[in-house]
Formats: sequence, structure tokens, C-alpha cells
Amino acid sequence: MAKDYKAAFRKYPDVVTIGQLCKMIRISDGTARKLMQQNLIPHFYIRTTYYIPKQNVIDYLNSDHYKQYRLKLKNSI
Repeated sequence: MAKDYKAAFRKYPDVVTIGQLCKMIRISDGTARKLMQQNLIPHFYIRTTYYIPKQNVIDYLNSDHYKQYRLKLKNSI
């Protein structure tokens, strides 16, 4: 069952920056850039700034990739 991320991210704008993305899902800048390079979190780039639609972040958090990542982290503790 998918979590209600829309309510959790209500305070964020509809399009977020990479810094906001990092705060939203508690990852480093490097990890965020890797996820975007792999197109796991679709985004667009204007001049010098990455922009990520909030819905794309929510879709990633509900993806199988993220579920496997969380399971891997949980098992490593």
C-alpha cells in the first residue's frame, strides 16, 4: 500500500529543487544526482538548476526501486 506522501509534502512547491528533494527524502546531494542521472526521478534542467516535479518524487517513493533500496538499508543495520 502506498503511503500518503502528498500530505507529507504539502509544504513543498509543485516543482522542487535538488536541495528540496534532498530534504524531502533525506538523501545526500550526490545520491539525488545519481537517481536523476539514472532517470529514476525524472527532472528538467534550466540554465544552472535542476527542477523536479513533486509528483515525480512521490512516484519514485512508491516505486519498486525505492522499496528495494529501503529493504537493503534495513538489512544492513
